[in-house]
Amino acid sequence: MTLCEVKVEVGNSPYMVRIGKESLSWIGVQLRDLDIPLTRRVIVVADANVVDHHSEKVMLSLDQAGFEPILWKVPSGEGSKSIGQLEPILSFMAKHRIDRSGAVIALGGGVTGDLAGFVAAIYLRGIALIQAPTTLLAMVDSSVGGKTGVNLREGKNLVGSFHQPSLVVVDLITLQTLPPRELAAGMAEVIKHGCIADRKLFDKVAAGQTEDLAPIIQRNVEIKAEVVKIDPFETNGRRATLNFGHTLGHAIENAAGYGSLLHGEAVAIGMRAAAHLSKKKCGLSGEEVGAIEAAIKVNNLPLTASGISRETIRAAMKLDKKAKSGVNRWVLLPKIGQTVLREDIKSEDVEELLDLVLT
Repeated sequence: MTLCEVKVEVGNSPYMVRIGKESLSWIGVQLRDLDIPLTRRVIVVADANVVDHHSEKVMLSLDQAGFEPILWKVPSGEGSKSIGQLEPILSFMAKHRIDRSGAVIALGGGVTGDLAGFVAAIYLRGIALIQAPTTLLAMVDSSVGGKTGVNLREGKNLVGSFHQPSLVVVDLITLQTLPPRELAAGMAEVIKHGCIADRKLFDKVAAGQTEDLAPIIQRNVEIKAEVVKIDPFETNGRRATLNFGHTLGHAIENAAGYGSLLHGEAVAIGMRAAAHLSKKKCGLSGEEVGAIEAAIKVNNLPLTASGISRETIRAAMKLDKKAKSGVNRWVLLPKIGQTVLREDIKSEDVEELLDLVLT
């Protein structure tokens, strides 16, 4: 059952994000009804932890719709978002003769979506991609917008491509099997979207009013879609606003060792730091800084990290793919709901932030 849907308009290839309950049970019909030519053979790239819960209904739905689905399991965790995972999947696809009218269905969280999306982008120079996110973080952020890729030891998302999906199927039922820590991690991106674009959304999640996730997911997808429409390839600066909390957050995630901190947890710490930097550099009020910290805390996300090397964090920041000539670009807030981009942040400012968030 579809509860709501959002159209993402990107160039000449718009696509729908359908949010519903048990929508994975009819994903085959949705795929068959797409206005693109598809052959019968498709591959479902699924997170190993998701396979037992959700892959059977996906495979059955595809089979009933006339497709011949094959399944590839991806080990759970950020470590799977790597160069080493690419070749086995690509070889498996070639062995099973997936052709240029085939499709990749990404079933899992952000790691699976990014990896499978990159596979779809590079196999036979690009085939259709369907995102079926099963985590809150992937539903509200990473499944929409076409960013795909893998990590290197040196940094996050350093290898990748823009490859828009043909469809995004959000099944709210999958959240029932999501561990509380993963659910909290997804709320970090919700808080981020509120901070950069929607004060009402921010106030709602800051008050812990998250029992009904369907309208929250819909609003987050709408925000992401608006940004992607204006700046699909991150060239004019608008899409960079989605990186609020990520400049330091990505570096902390990398320095901690992928998997030690979830992406959303690292972003939460990064948002706290960015809020304090916003107060210093562009006038965000102390009251709003406190509100951001309270929103992070009420959603069971960390404000600090421990046992992480400052030197490793600094090195990771230098390899940030969004940095230009070694200069990091920070997304700051004059007030909640508005953003500015700053590249004039000094090393002593960064050291103050590390004093704040490292315990």
